[in-house]
Amino acid sequence: MIEKLGIGIDITDIDQFKKIPYSSKPNFYKKIFLPSEIKYCLKYKNPYEHFAGKFALKEAVKKAINARISMLDIETSHSNSKPIVKLRGKWKKKYKFLTSISHEKKFAVGIIISEKI
Repeated sequence: MIEKLGIGIDITDIDQFKKIPYSSKPNFYKKIFLPSEIKYCLKYKNPYEHFAGKFALKEAVKKAINARISMLDIETSHSNSKPIVKLRGKWKKKYKFLTSISHEKKFAVGIIISEKI
């Protein structure tokens, strides 16, 4: 059933997050990321590539499911270095995802394949 599948991709400029340091604008980050996601990113020497990667993954989810969904209803985490996405609220348990994130010096990319359950 091809109509049950979706694909989304997003590329994000890491510098866009570097220009808004977490220490001076935490409320900006709290509108996009859950506390667990912020904690995960801040544990790295360069948290902004991780923020950009998670942002790209969330944008890719929105494209894959073709829906207006709050960034805070998209939860990203990791298991054995593999990115995992779960939806929250009214979206919970409606989709399964295959995910990938990559970042290099300037850009982060998130790719999603979604399956409606």
